Amino acid sequence: MPKAVIMHLASGAATTAALSFTHPPFSLLRRRVRLRPRLHKSPLSPTPVWATPLFHCSPSVPRHLLLAPYDLSSAAAGGGISAELLQDAGATALVMAGAYSLVSAFDNLTQNNLIEQSLSRKLVHILSGLLFVASWPIFSTSIEARYFASLVPLVNCLRLVIHGLSLATDEGLIKSVTREGKPEELLRGPLYYVLILISCALLFWRESPIGVISLAMMCGGDGVADIMGRRFGSLKLPYNQKKSWAGSISMFVFGFLVSIGMLYYFSALGYFQMDLVWTVERVALVSLVATVVESLPITGVVDDNISVPLASMVTAFLSFG
Repeated sequence: MPKAVIMHLASGAATTAALSFTHPPFSLLRRRVRLRPRLHKSPLSPTPVWATPLFHCSPSVPRHLLLAPYDLSSAAAGGGISAELLQDAGATALVMAGAYSLVSAFDNLTQNNLIEQSLSRKLVHILSGLLFVASWPIFSTSIEARYFASLVPLVNCLRLVIHGLSLATDEGLIKSVTREGKPEELLRGPLYYVLILISCALLFWRESPIGVISLAMMCGGDGVADIMGRRFGSLKLPYNQKKSWAGSISMFVFGFLVSIGMLYYFSALGYFQMDLVWTVERVALVSLVATVVESLPITGVVDDNISVPLASMVTAFLSFG
């Protein structure tokens, strides 16, 4: 074969090889873009969402310039509202609406003379605190959750201060939560009550049995003791003629039962573990101490809404650690 022909064929083969290296055949391109789909999770769906990545036709395009599937979770973390914030805000609005509806319902019952003022006051005392504690699990696991929950009694605290100072008038509120129907009474027992709710939520929250027991004794124990004492309290205590055996026994029994029930409720939801025998013994001790403190003739010095939960806190702290 002539030398010129050999050189021509050699140069053609080199050119073809170079073109094949820089521009691969279409069959190779098809093989290259058959990538495994990349799995990413969407915050809008609990199940994984399959997204096929965009492919490129030239190996010369830098990898960082290629388009990628849009990640909604990173966008929410970068500038959106977090799911915990939305959950806590919604839970706060729900609990606040429930608390307002509860007090308004008893206001109407009292104004229409369908229920006695003293009974209405104590039912609000019992139900509002226990329902507030029972609502804690609907808040998120964030650190700020307890502060959102505390907004509910804080709003009621401001409401009591405004009406207690006669800056505004609400006869239904005064009749439903006071003994004698005087606005200044709102600044004593009812105000101490909501301050204890705020303190237990901020200091103990739902991971500690101390706050749960303290509120159960103040709401369930002390509240039922007053109702039972008024109905069946003819036999008075020897050291306090304003308290009765029926009221003190009811205080111990119902404070104990409500505390155990609330502890079981939070334990079932996984906030803490509860050994039944060990817990019963310590809750019984807390109930006994709270009952003795409630029966003492010190109401004129220290309100029951302060003495009972504080005694319960100290005893529960020493018992549970």
